[in-house]
Amino acid sequence: MSTTEMQDLQRTIGHLRQCVGSLRSRYGDAPAVKRLANDLDRLDIDAKELDSAPPAEVRGHTGERIPVPDAPYDDNLFRGVDVDDEGLGGLHGER
Repeated sequence: MSTTEMQDLQRTIGHLRQCVGSLRSRYGDAPAVKRLANDLDRLDIDAKELDSAPPAEVRGHTGERIPVPDAPYDDNLFRGVDVDDEGLGGLHGER
């Protein structure tokens, strides 16, 4: 993560901390406020960990691409009992 990204993250965490503080003054120690404060603490811990020992960057997946044809499927595939063409909600009965 770049320095700019980390600064943005820390600034955002600070802003969230102010918001949660405002919620705490309005709602007290309601369970939802406690959970938000806990989530914020965990977010802060994770951000500091990421800043101190960043993991290796992940590159995009280069797996095999499987082409999907644009042509409609053969209607015979959907003629069996309890078989639906689920393309647009399915069709029942005669086509």
